[in-house]
Amino acid sequence: MQNKTWFERAIFFSWYCSRGDCKFCYMSTQKNRIKNPKLAKRKIESILAEAIISKACGWKIEFISGGYESYDIDELVFLAKHSSKITKQKQWLNIGALKKQELEKFKPHIEGVCGAVECINPKLHDKLCPSKPISEIIDMFKACDNLKLKKAITIIIGLGETEKDIPLLIDFIKKHKISRITFYALNPHKGTVFKKGPKTDYYVRWISAIREKFPKLYIIAGSWVNRLSEISNLLNAGADSITKFPSIKLFNSKYAKQIELQSAIAGRQFTGSLTKLPDIDWDKEVDQLDLDRELKSRIKTKLKQYLKQMKKY
Repeated sequence: MQNKTWFERAIFFSWYCSRGDCKFCYMSTQKNRIKNPKLAKRKIESILAEAIISKACGWKIEFISGGYESYDIDELVFLAKHSSKITKQKQWLNIGALKKQELEKFKPHIEGVCGAVECINPKLHDKLCPSKPISEIIDMFKACDNLKLKKAITIIIGLGETEKDIPLLIDFIKKHKISRITFYALNPHKGTVFKKGPKTDYYVRWISAIREKFPKLYIIAGSWVNRLSEISNLLNAGADSITKFPSIKLFNSKYAKQIELQSAIAGRQFTGSLTKLPDIDWDKEVDQLDLDRELKSRIKTKLKQYLKQMKKY
């Protein structure tokens, strides 16, 4: 097992999802409150400023993500293109099940596509995500094969699945040649039917079982501020990296320090930083971008807001 680890930040584009009926999802609690989906979109300057900070702090981008029908495809391609330019790495997409003609537009800027499987038990999945059938994800993966794009999935532990479902996940990974997987421990949201997340040892057993079967699979594990003491266990079980932490809002906080400490406990060198800002010319980082002057100005303004937040602790 490697001796390094790092933080992966998912960059979200919006708080709206046109389907919005996944029983565990925060967006399902917001859909009926949002009268104008366009107003639930984050501004472009916020997204690109976040990408700049992620690159500077040594955070990898887990994927760029948003709910169904929050942006049109051309807007999303623009964001994928410039996020890729900023980070100097092709991105991963997690924006729903895309058709081949849609994927073709993204192909120059992405490494692969993530399917939000969430629950591998088919009966439970259909109950939890009635508007997001796994068949749509499989169809997208077939298009990925045709376009030579890599494939990833997300799985949430604590939705009612059992360890008897692990073979189903193993078979899915094999059948669809999945190259990376993100595990999350359920973080219950107010307004959903769920009240508590899984116990750490149960969560760890899922990661350990998949690592044992797939030594080369890229595994990302999500934790949360109330679960950070489990991170060393997740890494020891086989996770390559950590995600699901508000790294800008809680930069250099006791929680951020705990992630770096937990990495050390697991015998991993933490690359990048959740506690020390790089000494760089942030305006210069923006000036070198191939964007119009007005957008650059807005990005600089947003960067200052984010950096002020990151200096809070």
